[in-house]
Parts: sequence; C-alpha cells; structure tokens
Amino acid sequence: MKPPIDSRQLHAFVILARTGSFTQTARELFLTQSAVSHSIKSLETDMGCRLFDRVGKTVMLTQAGEQLLPSADRILREMDSARGGMTGLRQWGFGRLRVGAPAPIGDGLLPLVLAEVRKREPRTLLKTEVADESNPLELLEARRVDLVLSPAGKPDERFATETLFAEEHVFAVPNDHPWARLQTAPLESVGPQPVIVPGLHTITWRFIDEFFRVDQISLNVQCETATPWQALALASAGLGAALVPAWAFNCAPNASGLTALHMGRRRLRIPWVITFWRGRRLSLPESLFIEVARQQIAILAGEINPPKRSKAAH
Repeated sequence: MKPPIDSRQLHAFVILARTGSFTQTARELFLTQSAVSHSIKSLETDMGCRLFDRVGKTVMLTQAGEQLLPSADRILREMDSARGGMTGLRQWGFGRLRVGAPAPIGDGLLPLVLAEVRKREPRTLLKTEVADESNPLELLEARRVDLVLSPAGKPDERFATETLFAEEHVFAVPNDHPWARLQTAPLESVGPQPVIVPGLHTITWRFIDEFFRVDQISLNVQCETATPWQALALASAGLGAALVPAWAFNCAPNASGLTALHMGRRRLRIPWVITFWRGRRLSLPESLFIEVARQQIAILAGEINPPKRSKAAH
C-alpha cells in the first residue's frame, strides 16, 4: 500500500496551479525554484502521471492535474481546519468536555452539572449528545463523545466505568390517591395498579422489571414514556402511578398536585455509571464533571432534601 500523499507537495501543486509560475510559487513558499520543481516531479511520480504542461516560462494543468486540484484543495482545507481546532483548544486552556446522556438525565441533571463545570472552569468547550438508553455506548463507539452517563449495563472490556450514584425511583400519584393517604406504595397492591413506566426497551426498565419480579409482581403497564416529565403529566391526568426518579420529581415543574411515595421495605435503586474508553486518562474537566454530577444528584435525589409531598395530600 502506498504511503499518504505528501501535504507539502500538494501545497506546492495547488499554488503552482493558481500562479502558473514556478518563480511566484517559490516566492510564496519561501523556497528555491529547484525545490518547487523537485516537489512537483516527486508528486507526479507518486501519482503516476503528468500534472502540468510546461509552456515556456508558464505551466498549465493537464487533465490529470485538473482532476486532482479539487481534491487537493479539500485536503488542505481540512488540514487547516484540524490545525485551527487544535489552536482553539490551546487558547481555551483546558480542552473540551463531550458528554452523552439519555434524554431524562440530559434534560434534568446535565444542564445543572455543566453550568457548575463552566462556572469552575470557564475555558472549557462543552458538547452534549442524547444517548439511546437501549445502546448508550454507541456514541462512544462512534467517538462522538468522550463520556457517557447511563444506567449500569453489561460489562464491556473495551470501556472503563465509574459509579456515579444510585438513582432511587418512587411512585408519583395524585394527592387524592389511596396510596397518598397511606404515605407509601404497598408492594402487595402494586400489581393491579395501572402504572406509567420508562420505555420497555431501556436499561432502566430491565432494572425495574427485575426489582418487582423478586416479589413475583408483574406490573400493569398502561403507558411507556420517554421522560419523567411525560410520566408525571400522565399521572396528573389520572392515567396511573408514574414510576420516576426521585430527583426528577424533586425538580419537576408539574408535580404540585402529586405525591412521591417509596415502596415500603425495599427501595428501587438503579446504579448509574460514567463510561469512557479504557486506558484513556480523564482530563481536568472530565474529572470535575464526575465530581459535580455526584454532588448534584445527591441534592436532587433527596439524600439532602427528601422527596417533597404536597400539603394538599394531608
């Protein structure tokens, strides 16, 4: 296999095609005419064809040269763009932070975390992408992000993980629901109760299903939702008890008519992890992101402030 085309030869080729003069090309490149001539001859040898016709003191592109010129222009522009991107990172100082997360976390938690990261490290370039919770590592595999926040899935030897938090789930029901008066969601009455859950294709659902199957409970699923906010809206409309993260209930704008309830003797906690390529050293913004994410979820999940219950439920 041939080695890649020499970028310096391409540069000389593009300038010579524009100027039509070895003298002018040498002047722009701060080289001798013989050096430019040698560079063009080497490129022609590499390409296996003549790229210029020499007519006196000027040169003109051959058909092969005309075909190569657009590709050469594009290659050099992309190389300039890559160099510019690296220069930008050096100027910002601390590099970038590219994070992928499923929509519920991306909409509720991620903005709070990124705002705090930016506050502490204002020169960090930020990028977020929505991860498909059925296959959250897809973004890492495509190298579109450097960190992925998701429920803990099956181990993959290509990637390293760090545990971030255990996401406790609660039932959200209208304030006049029988469970609200009990101030708990009794496991023995969960089976017949219409419930609203995350998508059945997600990792979160697998944890939920396994949790209830321990007590041989098969949930009466009435609706799947993409986000906790949708689940809470449906619960407010009386379509069922919404199974949502405690942190989402605590910061939901539409939960004033709802009560958050735990499930008696057992708690449904789903482990969330941050995943990245194994062997890659985390940058300062990435390490800071993990620290801040743990702090924010502790506050929102109720380890500092317990899930709120509307006064109307009393």
